[in-house]
Amino acid sequence: MAINSQFYRGRPGCAHCGFCIGFGCEVMAKSSTLYTMIPEAEATGRCEVRPGSYVFRVETNAKGRAAGVAYFDGEKREQFQKARAVVVCANGAETPRLLLNSSSARFPHGLANTSGMVGKHLMFNQGAGVHAEFEHELNEYKSVQVTRILHDFYDSDPKRGFYGGGGIDARMGSQPIGWALASGGDLPRWGAEYKDRLEGFRRSMVSTAHCTSLAMETNSVSIDPTLKDVWGIPAMRVTYKDHPDDLATASFLRDRAHDIMQAAGAKRAWKTDPQPRRGSVHLLGTCRMGDDPASSVVDKHHRTHDVPNLFLCDGSSFVTSGRGQPTMTIQALAFRAADHIGQFAKRNDI
Repeated sequence: MAINSQFYRGRPGCAHCGFCIGFGCEVMAKSSTLYTMIPEAEATGRCEVRPGSYVFRVETNAKGRAAGVAYFDGEKREQFQKARAVVVCANGAETPRLLLNSSSARFPHGLANTSGMVGKHLMFNQGAGVHAEFEHELNEYKSVQVTRILHDFYDSDPKRGFYGGGGIDARMGSQPIGWALASGGDLPRWGAEYKDRLEGFRRSMVSTAHCTSLAMETNSVSIDPTLKDVWGIPAMRVTYKDHPDDLATASFLRDRAHDIMQAAGAKRAWKTDPQPRRGSVHLLGTCRMGDDPASSVVDKHHRTHDVPNLFLCDGSSFVTSGRGQPTMTIQALAFRAADHIGQFAKRNDI
């Protein structure tokens, strides 16, 4: 879970406050980049963070190489930062938007997009869950909130009749307000049964399945032809439809989660129906990695095929969604890409 259990590298162990999900860590035990890589980078004296800034365009020179970025600063004034290399880490939605908005005479369909793959193959990760109430207090809201139960159904099995698999988490799910607002499936929404569920908060838990989203070219991030954001920059348009196999996988894993809750002795368990995705915190696949410049955007070093000093290091490089949380994989790939970028710089290859 990447949470300190004891003092480590200047950060204390977990205080078990119970607010891991959706909040920053008040004691800095959770190993988010906010408390690890960013302070360490600033401490070198070679990293400057410019809060409130918004890059809206990557500029290129006459040779087609990245020259720097145009951005609005915290006062909404337009600025330009010259750069020897540009590394974009805005994940699977804002990264393709930035590239598509950086079109030029040399790259009329968007920067680094001669393949036409920028923005294509968006993946969200499907999922579903079960809310359960037990006889005795579990106090799942205390301490760390996510533990994996099992990977028994991680691999695909043709006997199921659909492609895909995933893992099943045990988690508290949300703080009291989130628990009260949770809806869908069999969850009661009104009356005495709803009140009973609210009062059973400390005796309850959630089992959540995380599973496959198949990479389909039709699922995409593009530029809206008319809508602009408050800075006047063309907004993104997201087109997305779940593959039937993704919904079938989510339903299958939800039923297995329900089985687990019943086997654990739950008094009541409510299934939530897999819903067509309208968005996600897992934004993957829109600038896919590959050896062939005709069918991918970045190479195995996260370097764009079209622009040798432009790198994309985030979830957009994924060619499959994986079957769980992608953050650790993104971070591992970022460390790997940084090593290669450093080697390229030493060889004067960027």
